[in-house]
This record gives sequence, structure tokens and C-alpha cells, in this order.
Amino acid sequence: MAPRPLDPPGLPGLAEAPSAEAPHYHGHRERLRARFAEHGAEALPDYELLELALFRAIPRRDVKPLAKALIRRFGSFAEVLSAEPARLAEVEGVSAGVISDLKLMEAAGRRLAKGAIAARPLLASWAALLEYLRATMAFSAREEFRVLFLDRRNHLIADEVQGRGTVDHTPVYPREVARRALELSSTAIILAHNHPSGDPTPSGTDIRMTREIVTVLDPLGIVVHDHVILGRDGHASLKGLKLIG
Repeated sequence: MAPRPLDPPGLPGLAEAPSAEAPHYHGHRERLRARFAEHGAEALPDYELLELALFRAIPRRDVKPLAKALIRRFGSFAEVLSAEPARLAEVEGVSAGVISDLKLMEAAGRRLAKGAIAARPLLASWAALLEYLRATMAFSAREEFRVLFLDRRNHLIADEVQGRGTVDHTPVYPREVARRALELSSTAIILAHNHPSGDPTPSGTDIRMTREIVTVLDPLGIVVHDHVILGRDGHASLKGLKLIG
């Protein structure tokens, strides 16, 4: 009779089950979370910050390739969050859950920026205002024209989108801006729009349209404090450039 093979260490008669190794990306996720907790977002490149944003929607897959693909497609973390849902869905691996999480992060960023200017004189909170406008519209793929309506203390009454257009044009009607300002009892406004090209340099049309609005509002006692143009590459102030009085 053949000799009985020796039992492996452990319980007699039981073979040891092979140990199941955790997927390789688990350790990466923990290291990434630890770096974020210790050093903050500034220590992470855009694709790694985007990885963190994708962890919840995609819990069982390495998300680094998808994060890098999104950055390649749209250009930056901010531009990924600002991308239209239909364009995000064109990227392989982006589900409805991913889109929902990304748009939630975009909305949270806008709320945080808006909270910094609420109930404060905007002319004394210019840096916060620029951060709000940048978060709200600088990375949009379409041109958008906003009017911030202010009261006598330069506090924000309302922030309203007056028009959305194409990649390089938004129709704006000075008399509609005047009508809305009167409805809100606004005594001053700040105009803002974005240039999807990324270059915030004002065009001739921007300058003419701003001056038309000033001309319409001036007899009504409503002041145009500024017209700010936002782009990925920064911002331009028509007041600062001395293009309006």
C-alpha cells in the first residue's frame, strides 16, 4: 500500500486554500487617499484628483486609465467637470453614475464659490467674485452671458443668465437687461460672459455691446460697474482696460 502523504501544516487532513490577493488598484487607492488627506488637492495632478472623484461611481475597477482618457479629451480637471453630459458619455467607460457624480462635484464647486460672495459687497470681494465667475462659466463649451444685479450697498440681489449661444456668440439685448434691473430695483450691475476659445481678450462686439448697455442704463440711474470676460487662460476687465468709464 502506498504511503499516505503528509498533511500540510495546519489542521490535519485539510489542504490550505490559496490566498486571494486583493486587486492591484486597492493599494493605489489607499495611497492616493492618504496623499490627498495629508497634502491636499494641490499635491495631486489633475488625473489623480479625477481618480479620487471616480472611486465612488466605479468601486471595482482601476480608474486611472479612464481618468487619463478624460483629461486627454477635455484638457483639465475643471474642464471635465464642466463638460456637457452628452460629451462625457462619448468617452468609453463613462456611465450615467459617473456623469452624475461629476456634475454633482461641479454644482458643489459653484455653490461654494457663490457662498463666498453672498451678503458681501461685491466691489470689496473682487477676488471671491472672480473665483465664482471662473467656477461658474470659464470652462463652458458654449458662450454664456450673465448679469449680476446689485443693490445700493453693492450686495448681490440676483445672478441671472441672460443668454446662451454658440461657441463664439451670445445675443444680448440691452433693453432686456434694463427691464430686469428695474424689476429687481437694482441700482448697479456687473456683466460677465465667457470665451470658450480660452482667450479672454474682449472683441469689438463685446466692447460695442457693453457701451450700448451703459447708454441705455445711464438715464435710469443704473451703474455698470464692469464687464468681466472669462476664459481658461484668465480674465479681462473692460473697466480695468479703460474700455468703459
